[in-house]
Formats: sequence, C-alpha cells, structure tokens
Amino acid sequence: MIELDARLSERMRIAEQPGPLRSLAAVLAHSGDSWFWLAGLLLLWWLGTADWKRLSIILIVAILGTALAVFVVKLVVRRQRPVGEWGKFYRQTDPHSFPSGHAVRAMMLAVVVLGLGPAWLGLLLLAWAPFVGLARVAMGIHYLSDVVAGMVLGVVIGIAVLLIV
Repeated sequence: MIELDARLSERMRIAEQPGPLRSLAAVLAHSGDSWFWLAGLLLLWWLGTADWKRLSIILIVAILGTALAVFVVKLVVRRQRPVGEWGKFYRQTDPHSFPSGHAVRAMMLAVVVLGLGPAWLGLLLLAWAPFVGLARVAMGIHYLSDVVAGMVLGVVIGIAVLLIV
C-alpha cells in the first residue's frame, strides 16, 4: 500500500516542471499556510462586524488546536516527506509528512465556515480545500495518503469545533 501511495504521488508530481500549472500548484500549496490564515483572521477580527469577529476568533482557536493535533500525530507516525527541493522551509522545520497539516487546516476551515459562516464562503472553502492538498502532492512535499488522511482529520476536527461552539 505504501509503495502504491509513493508511485501515485510521484505520478502527480510537477514540482520540477516549469510552467503555469506548476506556478498555480505552488500558489495553491501555500494558500493553506497557517501564518496566512492567522494574519487574515486577525485582520478580519480587527476590521469586521461582530459576527465576523466571532467567526474569526473561533477559527483562530481552531487553527491552533488543529496544529496541536497534527503535531501529535506527526510525532507518533514520523513518516518522512518525499525527497525533493521545493518547500525547503517545510522540510527543515517539519521533516514529517503524515498527515498534511495544510489539508487538515483547509478542510477544517471549510467545515467550520459551512456550519457557522455565510454559505457562499463555506462552499468556496469546500471547493478550495481539496486543491490545497493535491497541490501539496504535486509540489512533492506530501504523499497522497498524507493529504487524504489530513482531509479526513480536518472534517473530524471541524465537526468537533461545531459541536463545541
């Protein structure tokens, strides 16, 4: 199974191929970065209405909780990232790939916003989330199973957040 995962992931990889598809994949792969979301949500909290402030605080706490959950799973599983050059920062600061934190975060954001935010935004995030994960595979920073497991974990965490709030 691990061998099949590695083969499928390698076939999806475009990190070393120049062109617009690679550029799009790189942007999508970074669009799930936690710093980007935390900065955006802090800005939303600062400038938004009361409803947006509430949603932004819930999402900030959920992102931090998600990071902790991903850290624990990565610590237990310790699966090495695929070999590659793209994403040196990730490779140096976090050598473990399972699960994809970006996939977890993207799916958790989609689920929570679907439950608490405007429907249009929840649907937009739900459409965006799988592309974040697939872009991480395409850029060679994750295996496909890292992303699938990450998306499942993101749904679970998102539902847990909705049940808590």
